[in-house]
Order: sequence, then structure tokens, then C-alpha cells
Amino acid sequence: MERNKQVQIGLLALLSILLIANLVGGGFKNWFGQSEAEKIRESAASLNNPQQSGNIPGTNENVAPVPLGPATTIQYVQPIYDFGTVDEGEIVKHSYKFKNTGGEPLVISNCKGSCGCTVPTWPKEPIPSGGEGEIKVEFNSKGKPGPQSKRVTVTANTTPTETFIEIKGEVRGKEQPAVKGQ
Repeated sequence: MERNKQVQIGLLALLSILLIANLVGGGFKNWFGQSEAEKIRESAASLNNPQQSGNIPGTNENVAPVPLGPATTIQYVQPIYDFGTVDEGEIVKHSYKFKNTGGEPLVISNCKGSCGCTVPTWPKEPIPSGGEGEIKVEFNSKGKPGPQSKRVTVTANTTPTETFIEIKGEVRGKEQPAVKGQ
């Protein structure tokens, strides 16, 4: 019987220590290394690293460092693409061609869709003055019936710093109502 009381007291003491450590803040992170939140904050703080861009892991935040250095200009061949009508669930792909119309190399630091269904891919290498490139955009129409208009924000060393391209069209839902009279 005495042994059972000792075990119970030991477990209560351990639970008390854990509770106090969590109430004080941070739990045992200082004993066992960084917490996940600190790793994410450190990742975001490393913006001085030009390789770091895009979504911060574990968050819905997007790191879009403002480009430094001389500015240039960008001109899109077709900044708005109308994909017409597609069935819900289709993935629409389009390449937006552009030209560096300024006198400095064009560096695109980030492209971000207006929602998670719109995913852009952009050139990571500088585009020389007079050079051309393309930004590829995929729009996933799953769960998006009806008229759609999605914007992609392009952050670069341009004037202005942010420019926009758009993908739009109509998504025919899986369960379209029957037309009366048929």
C-alpha cells in the first residue's frame, strides 16, 4: 500500500511540473530546443537570403521581400486570360509571356495567387533588359462552380513594385440544374 501512494505522489508531482512549465510559457522548449513557432519565425526572419521566398512552412503567410536595387519595367503580352467555360474539377493552365522593357535586369521575387486554387510558377533567374520570359499559372476549378476571376500578384524590381495578371472564366458545376421544358 505504501508503494502505491509513493507512485501516485510521484505522478502528481510530474503532472504539476508539466502544468507549471506550460503556464509559464513555452513548456520545455528551452530544455529540448526550438519550438515549431520559433522555427517558423526564424524562417520568416531570413528574408535577407534571396533564395527564401514563398509560403512560410506551417503558416498561411507569404514572404514577398521587396526587391532592392535599380528598378525596371515589365510588359505583359496578355495580362488577362479568359479560359472560357470548363467543367468543375478541370485544371486550367496558361503561360503569361512578358518582356523586360526597362534598362535593368528584371528580378521577380514572388508571385502569389489570390487563393490556393491559383498556383503561379515564375523564372528565378534575372531577365536581361529587352529579354522575355513567362509566368505559368494553374487554376484548379475543383469546388469553384460559377464565374471565376483570380488575380496573381507579381512582385519584382519594377515600377510599380507589384503588377497583376488575371485568369478568368466560367466553371460549370457538376450538378447543373436541368433546363425547364425538357
